[in-house]
Amino acid sequence: MALVKKISSATIRERKSTGEKIAAVTAYDVAFARLADRAGMDIVLVGDSLGMVVLGYESTLPVTLEEMLHHTRAVRRGTRRALLVADMPYGSYHVEPKEAVRHAIRFVKEAGTEAIKIEGGERRMDLIARLVDAEIPVMGHIGLTPQSINTLGSFRAQGREEGSWEPIENDAIAIAQAGAFSVVIEAVAEPLARKITETIAIPTIGIGASAACDGQVLVLEDMLGLSPRTPKFVRRYGDLGPAIEAAVEGYARDVRSRAFPGPEHVYGMKVKD
Repeated sequence: MALVKKISSATIRERKSTGEKIAAVTAYDVAFARLADRAGMDIVLVGDSLGMVVLGYESTLPVTLEEMLHHTRAVRRGTRRALLVADMPYGSYHVEPKEAVRHAIRFVKEAGTEAIKIEGGERRMDLIARLVDAEIPVMGHIGLTPQSINTLGSFRAQGREEGSWEPIENDAIAIAQAGAFSVVIEAVAEPLARKITETIAIPTIGIGASAACDGQVLVLEDMLGLSPRTPKFVRRYGDLGPAIEAAVEGYARDVRSRAFPGPEHVYGMKVKD
């Protein structure tokens, strides 16, 4: 199937009416960004999950604005067709609105992102509206919001009981009304994810929120078998960890046995026929 031209935030928003599903993955460097883009991803997300996946933090909270800008610049160099979205890290938008907008503008001007993602619902309405007014497309994020781990207490699923639905529903409605072009729904029970998807006019992108959503996003390292702990909702599409480890072991073995490098690997040496 021939791939369509460059994906924009408007393209993603239009998927709500066309019914075409949205495929998204994270990337934190140029190599994985290039592979994801060539594979036909609609969205490449530079998630603040890089804190745990790449930088080795215990949560996403320590990730800095400068770290996010650094990795977004790298991903930008490998992304051509997909829509490039970057997470605003904790603390970068939990400030005065003018300062938060300035931080978002840095993502656009310095890192080349085409949209930003922020966590939270109703309490982010004013900020989302300000960002949209500044011509920065916004992706919302509701349900399980990792930046709220100190408040939530654990990474537990949300909306399991119908009595707890209303705040999450209100968050989704608020984000759509504020002008966001899409919203990530994380770790939310299927009935609630379905209800939100049927209610709001912008696409929902699920992560552990069932096939009821308009699209899906996964951490690339999780789906490739490169993460030591894989969430229950992840389907592994590869098991590259053992393959990479075996390749590196083979290299070390050849170096120690002097099997590498051979004459064919050394500049200026001719290999006999």
